[in-house]
Amino acid sequence: MWDPLVRISHWLIAVAVIANGLLNKPGGTIHIWIGWGVLALLALRFVWGFLGPAEARFSAFPPDPRAAVSHLIDLVRGSPRHYRSHNPAGAIMVYALWACLVVVTGTGLYMTGAKSPITIAEEKAAVAAGDWSVLVKDDDDEKGEDSKVLGEAAKEVHEIAANLMLVLALIHVAGVAVESRATRRNLVRPMLVGRIKDK
Repeated sequence: MWDPLVRISHWLIAVAVIANGLLNKPGGTIHIWIGWGVLALLALRFVWGFLGPAEARFSAFPPDPRAAVSHLIDLVRGSPRHYRSHNPAGAIMVYALWACLVVVTGTGLYMTGAKSPITIAEEKAAVAAGDWSVLVKDDDDEKGEDSKVLGEAAKEVHEIAANLMLVLALIHVAGVAVESRATRRNLVRPMLVGRIKDK
């Protein structure tokens, strides 16, 4: 059911979210490296949403709130439909998680001036060695003040989106567990090996 690119990108992004959300120091070099990795994975997955196999394409799981509500009602009634791709509620969750990832990586890029992790590591090493000149900016005072305000706003949005993403990820895991039980299908298995085994 799920091709290798979908599975690998799913698990790598999951590990990255856990690592950057719960384990790494915010703004640290590893945090930034992982952020760039997520950005690359997102770009690859978005391209795959147009070029990949049928189940991976955006057309297979359009965001449809009415269909999602209908699916949840069917789930509560004990008669959920089976889908080859994401069910409508799962589709909404996928798009919500992607939106959070786009916001988190976008604000992260803004906060770091879109500098590569290598450049940031070099600047930190220079400062640690006593060379503070790498931190001097050529902006005038007015532009610098505007930039500071935007930077604070970006930081706030970054943190809110990251926390929201962690909450959504927990809901996603719970939803997979409930759906697996209701449909009597192990929905984690296809994300590991690529296919569903019906009982």
